[in-house]
Amino acid sequence: MTVGEDYPMKNYPALWLIPAAILILSACTGPTNPLAEYNPVTPPTALTVPTPDPARASAYDADTVERGQYLVELLGCASCHTDGALLGRPSEGAHLSGSNIGIAYTNPLASANPGVVYPGNLTPDKATGLGDWSDDDIVAVLMRGEGRSGHRLLPVMPWTAYNRLHEKDAYAIAAYLHSLPAVKHEVPDNVTPGRKAGTPYVHVGLYYRKD
Repeated sequence: MTVGEDYPMKNYPALWLIPAAILILSACTGPTNPLAEYNPVTPPTALTVPTPDPARASAYDADTVERGQYLVELLGCASCHTDGALLGRPSEGAHLSGSNIGIAYTNPLASANPGVVYPGNLTPDKATGLGDWSDDDIVAVLMRGEGRSGHRLLPVMPWTAYNRLHEKDAYAIAAYLHSLPAVKHEVPDNVTPGRKAGTPYVHVGLYYRKD
């Protein structure tokens, strides 16, 4: 379904946890249980998003920024891009400024050290966020999964669904993100498969707690 004025899309941020519930219930309980180092995650909730900074928002049409704020909240972006939110404990005042909790993109039950990505800082901080990104850069990520270096993003960031956005809606999201108060918060570097992650991460509703 296209997200647009005629086809609003409902957001169900907890649906991705259903397979995890099945996995936990069917797991063995012996000492070789691969889930022994994992714990259930409190389902993420849809979070409110920050109010735009009037000075930054003045560079855009007010209706466009408002539309972008509506879409970012509707799409549940803060549920990943807020520190602690992936564990059900979002940090106050840090919404959309990135997460120190990672998301495994390879199966941690098949390998002790899966690949892990960290949702980035979406505020316009120049050092750690989107401050140096153009509106076109953001739209390219949303609609084509293209990073600024030309690489294709992993579908952990669901650009394969967002590419159905109307282009004007993608630009509205870019306008809103550039209108946010800048928050300086550098997230950890992504971890390639085979390397040990230095922070907790989630995978299909599970998170790994470091020793």
